[in-house]
Amino acid sequence: MRYHLIDRILEVTPGSNLRAFKQLTLGEEYLADHFPTFPVMPGVLMLQALVEAGSWLVRYSRDFNPSVLVLREAKNVKYGSFFAPGNRMNVTVEWASEAEGRITFKGKGEVNGATTVSAQFVLGGYNLRDRNPAWAGRDAELITALRSHGEWLRGDRGCVGNPRA
Repeated sequence: MRYHLIDRILEVTPGSNLRAFKQLTLGEEYLADHFPTFPVMPGVLMLQALVEAGSWLVRYSRDFNPSVLVLREAKNVKYGSFFAPGNRMNVTVEWASEAEGRITFKGKGEVNGATTVSAQFVLGGYNLRDRNPAWAGRDAELITALRSHGEWLRGDRGCVGNPRA
């Protein structure tokens, strides 16, 4: 099972910030277990939505280099209101700092103006080809797939920061 928790990127300012959203529907597979009589998005997945948004900000700021981004650290994670099906979580991430290949972000998710999740988190990255030169082709395939998915997330709506707009 693989989750993509960002449904649309609304605005990107490379090296600065990104705005996106997640629309939660009752069709999300994990809601059957969390909780069957009171379905809400699990907190760890709300945090993952912030991490995904931060990853997209890095990709658009660095022309998809590195190819792999991973969560290194999450601090000051706070949860507020529940995120239930039928609602949309607006996600914002800000690039706070960078040191030694680690990028720190501040992120927040809001539903109907109420904070559902906020956190400071650190992403690190690498290229597959740097770990094994034989994986250069995999790197290229991954970047091509990410570019395609990113174009879909941004849509053809003239998104702020969209180089094709």
